[in-house]
Amino acid sequence: MERTALVTGSAGFIGYHLALALVARGWRVTGLDAMTPYYDPALKRDRHARLARHQGFRAVEGDLETPGLVADILARDRPGVILHLAAQAGVRHSLAAPGSYVAANIGGTFALLEAARARPPRHLLLASTSSVYGAGTALPSRETDCADRPLSFYAATKKATEAMAHSYAHLFALPVTAFRFFTVYGPWGRPDMALFRFTRAILAGEPIEVYGHGAMRRDFTYVDDLVAGILRLVDVVPPPPGPARPPAVAGDSLSPDAPFRVVNLGHGAPVGLGDFIAAVEAATGRRAERRLLPMQPGDVPVTWASTALLAALAGPLPRTPLAEGVAAFVAWDRARHGV
Repeated sequence: MERTALVTGSAGFIGYHLALALVARGWRVTGLDAMTPYYDPALKRDRHARLARHQGFRAVEGDLETPGLVADILARDRPGVILHLAAQAGVRHSLAAPGSYVAANIGGTFALLEAARARPPRHLLLASTSSVYGAGTALPSRETDCADRPLSFYAATKKATEAMAHSYAHLFALPVTAFRFFTVYGPWGRPDMALFRFTRAILAGEPIEVYGHGAMRRDFTYVDDLVAGILRLVDVVPPPPGPARPPAVAGDSLSPDAPFRVVNLGHGAPVGLGDFIAAVEAATGRRAERRLLPMQPGDVPVTWASTALLAALAGPLPRTPLAEGVAAFVAWDRARHGV
């Protein structure tokens, strides 16, 4: 049986890797992306051009909020699975341009949910973020922890999309899994991400800006490992409530009111920022000049995923060693920029 998917944000960092993994496995994929100028659209177009080499990929350029666009895609391509990764990303940028987060994250997700309500897929998978946990929960962060105290507007809009999706899951029996990403890195990453900025600066002989005076820790997750987790969750469809629902696994976030579940996607092993920079230095063969700065508004000191639920549902993520993942990014960056 042919497997079909709509991937929103398919020219983005994670969306590109996910769409590539799907078509490589024989899926027919429609990729929707608005090519917004948050960072250089040329990088996004390069990602889509690589996807277009695969016969099973069809690109659509446009905003989710465009009236009728998503409905037309669902009517034409009838995807069995929707993977919603399109969003305005970035904690710091949400201080400067909060309106873009309302439009893309809340407005775009609403448009998708309305279209999916009319033509429901077998499973809708929605990208969220570890930023929703804020700084108020015990560590590691568990899916059942309270996540109602976001520290950035970006996190607030992503938590809003989870709540919106839950309401549609309840009202229209739409099976939804929301996955919370933890500090994803790897080749073809976004230019505003720390690994991209560190590598570019070190290779140019410029100082790097290290926030939180280098004391922050992050649950760094290599992009191929993350994608493997998403692919496993595609077939783990949340069951509807009722007497026929199977017993939940221990620590399950499965809603009692809807076919809706939240799942962390991370390695469950936070790494100090200093160790991360050391991996970049090893991969570039150069020492970094550090400019230590205070923590930025909206940032949290530690991200750390509880991985017990993911392991129970679909098995743990593969574990690419940090040094290997950083080296793969640096090799890609050198090749792309001719360094």
